[in-house]
Amino acid sequence: MIKEKVELLLNQQVTHELYSAQLYLSMSSWFSEKSLDGFAKWYYVQAYEEKAHAMIIYNYIIQAGGRALLEPIKAPPHEWDSVMDVLEETVKHEEFVTSLIYNIVDVARQEKDYKVDQFFQWFVNEQVEEEDNVNKNKGRYETMGKDGKALYLLDQELGARVYVAPPLLTTMEA
Repeated sequence: MIKEKVELLLNQQVTHELYSAQLYLSMSSWFSEKSLDGFAKWYYVQAYEEKAHAMIIYNYIIQAGGRALLEPIKAPPHEWDSVMDVLEETVKHEEFVTSLIYNIVDVARQEKDYKVDQFFQWFVNEQVEEEDNVNKNKGRYETMGKDGKALYLLDQELGARVYVAPPLLTTMEA
């Protein structure tokens, strides 16, 4: 059975992950409007990943004998001033999500909920990848400056991204 404090945090994390999916869909739409279809696709795929993270935690709560309680998801922003603003917000958001995951691990350890601690190591590792990806995207954009050809190439590269369901999701699906 999940410890009560930990279950509350897991339920909150489901909401945070679903908000992340909404945020990235909003960013995808913004990029589509700017005719940056590769950026739009990258964020669209990222939204799928965030929804998968929510479902992994949701399924875990239930499998561990807890109860998943869904909360309202606040509306994400819809407008940004520039590509760089979106990229910077993405970096900040992923750093925030990392802090939430670290907190879950800390509380699980304090509560001696070792199953959740072990389970969340996958999310700790996933956040290393998430932060690396968004920092690389931002860095590449910073490096190219106002070069339209470089932006075109970066847009093409980002558009090649495909969604791959996380292994934890595929082992938990009904």
